[in-house]
Amino acid sequence: MPENIELKLSPLSRTIEQDGKKLRVEIYEDGDGGWLLEVFDEFNNSTAWEDAFESDQDALFEIEATIREEGIDCLIGPVDGGFA
Repeated sequence: MPENIELKLSPLSRTIEQDGKKLRVEIYEDGDGGWLLEVFDEFNNSTAWEDAFESDQDALFEIEATIREEGIDCLIGPVDGGFA
């Protein structure tokens, strides 16, 4: 993806809370008609899906299914988070 494209944030982006833990879900249009999904935990660790989704709704369904099937902890990283 070219660096000069301004990403458009989906209105479906949101914060999801479960078991006292929060995730910030960001869904962006990729400039080619697809939608990118990235999730940040409370320690600013990031999980990004490699493949684009056909719609922002598909991306939201994916994160909801992941949390339902694997639990929110699968998206929570270490407390020190970020970069070394």
